[in-house]
Amino acid sequence: MTTSIPSRALVVVDPQRGFLDPRWGPRDNPDAERNIARLLAAWRDAGLLVVLVRHDSVVEGSPLAPGTEGNRFHDGVDGPHDLLVSKTVNSAFYGTPNLHDWLQAEGVSAVTICGITTDHCCSTTARMAANLGYAVDFVLDATHCHDRQLPDGTVIPAAEVARAAAASLHGEFATVRSTDEVIAELAELYPAAD
Repeated sequence: MTTSIPSRALVVVDPQRGFLDPRWGPRDNPDAERNIARLLAAWRDAGLLVVLVRHDSVVEGSPLAPGTEGNRFHDGVDGPHDLLVSKTVNSAFYGTPNLHDWLQAEGVSAVTICGITTDHCCSTTARMAANLGYAVDFVLDATHCHDRQLPDGTVIPAAEVARAAAASLHGEFATVRSTDEVIAELAELYPAAD
């Protein structure tokens, strides 16, 4: 008995240069961009669907504002892709064009999410994807985030923010995985054609 492989898409959320701006504060995971590039290469090699998401900030002075250097994707990201979603809020599902409608039209039932930032746009997109019925893989080491400050002034280091976000997602909204795990699975499910 054969089981069909679910149609899957890689959703790369906001892999933009503006997140290198020092105003965001210290970050975790210096390997995030490299792992995002590895996932993109694996998806493209397998001929699977790639969705790029760009945050076009409407906040005055934002390093992610359209037309600025910070709005541009990191090197290696803006290669072949099947859909570009532009958004102004945290979720890729509230952008243009409509991501959910497009995934449905393509027959996609599973999404793999990576990008920036772990606890904001990536997490929000993963939660919405799960609520809309998609199987979700969340590739933690292909995301990064920044230190966060509580109302009392306590600073939570970025690495702890990421761990808490992963713990909150795993088993409820997504399966939290590593880049190596996802790429190894991809190679098994979609072997390169001879």
